[in-house]
Amino acid sequence: MSKKNRHMQVSAAQHFSGPIPRPIDLEHYERIHPGLADRIMKMAEIQSSHRQECEKIVVTGGIRSQMWGQIFGFIIGMSAIAAGTYLTLQNKGTEGLTTILTALASLVGVFIYGKRKQKQELEERGS
Repeated sequence: MSKKNRHMQVSAAQHFSGPIPRPIDLEHYERIHPGLADRIMKMAEIQSSHRQECEKIVVTGGIRSQMWGQIFGFIIGMSAIAAGTYLTLQNKGTEGLTTILTALASLVGVFIYGKRKQKQELEERGS
């Protein structure tokens, strides 16, 4: 019988994703350079704190933007209704009623559009 050389190649791959290395990797870093694991942990903590601060700014800005949008929408809507009422009192009933109905229809349209967009965003996040 003849001997045949058989070769087998084995390869392995590992993948890790996260803000800090696995504990075994941290241990190796610490052995290579004492204090390195602590520096890596501090870096992750600083990055996490920075990300949270950025998210806080974005959320606060979004809330402020929505609040001002509602305030200005209310002011514009009430101004249009007041103008329509004024026109009606000045014997311009058609123009006054048109102004009031246009203002109300615009406000309702913006409200419906906003609710649909909000529902769509929630569905996208849920998927």
